[in-house]
Amino acid sequence: MADSGDKLPGNTAGDFYVDSNCIACVTCITVAPECFSMKNSNEHSIVYKQPADEEEYSLCMEALELCPVSAIGSDG
Repeated sequence: MADSGDKLPGNTAGDFYVDSNCIACVTCITVAPECFSMKNSNEHSIVYKQPADEEEYSLCMEALELCPVSAIGSDG
């Protein structure tokens, strides 16, 4: 489970975030490229845009569930 107290810098404010457990596997970017991107020379991903509609929200939830190290969290 991602830790909201360990959010990486660069995450856009909102419900979804990536924490320091990220291993830059790009799963989240593959699933929800509208909301996730790589940061810091591809060391980790971030949420660069919070979901704007139900489809994007569903894709972010899918990315959260598929993250192999549980680095994606949601406070929503």
